[in-house]
Amino acid sequence: MTAGFAGFALPALALLAQDSPPGLAGPVLAIGLMGAGMIAAAIAGRLWAGVALALLAATGLMLLALGLGLPAPSTVPPLAFALVIASVSFAARGLLFARSAASHGWWIAVAVVGGEAALVATASAQPGVLPAWLLALLPAQWATRAIQTSLSNGDPLTALPVLLALGGTAITTLLVAALWPRRWPYTIMFSAWLGLSALVHHHQTSPAAPASAPATWRSGGVAASASGINRGQSPPSASRSIPADAAAPRA
Repeated sequence: MTAGFAGFALPALALLAQDSPPGLAGPVLAIGLMGAGMIAAAIAGRLWAGVALALLAATGLMLLALGLGLPAPSTVPPLAFALVIASVSFAARGLLFARSAASHGWWIAVAVVGGEAALVATASAQPGVLPAWLLALLPAQWATRAIQTSLSNGDPLTALPVLLALGGTAITTLLVAALWPRRWPYTIMFSAWLGLSALVHHHQTSPAAPASAPATWRSGGVAASASGINRGQSPPSASRSIPADAAAPRA
């Protein structure tokens, strides 16, 4: 029940409470995946339980978002791949909490989900408030960027760094869980997490990387202007002509 509440009920309320639900689809799906997958795996002590519940919650939230006006992505495989990788990554962390803290592992999972969800929600509501290096450390933000890219039909290659980060942390976390109670694998896990976070940070701050995920599914604003240009309409500034007497130099 706790996993369902954190993974579906609260994210669904967030979608229903906003005036423009499609704009929240990426962060809400990421938070839903994290809440359902991590908490379920921590309670059950099984990786498959976390992955299954995470994907179930993501499917329900996706259907709700489509019903609220989110256009369906033109290509489903990139979105499905991002959801699966994120689900495994979050469920692996929940499994590790179950192995390391036994019956108290789900409390740790709830605390981690609440903390990362608060930071992701803040970054979505107030872009630029949180430093880029902090967001680059958050797996929930990695999942948000991967899902958002797929939902907005962006170039899948732009999501490659965050997908590598999610996959890499999943592998190292599962290694630690498999070798528990040995503590030396923690060095590998934390080193991989920091290295992959540096990769994400470098990508999101490089000049070639977009400042934010494409927003082709949003209504109004830049997206509407861009759609007009794509239909062959000239931007307003291009249609203006410069008067001849203003352009000629004065004697």
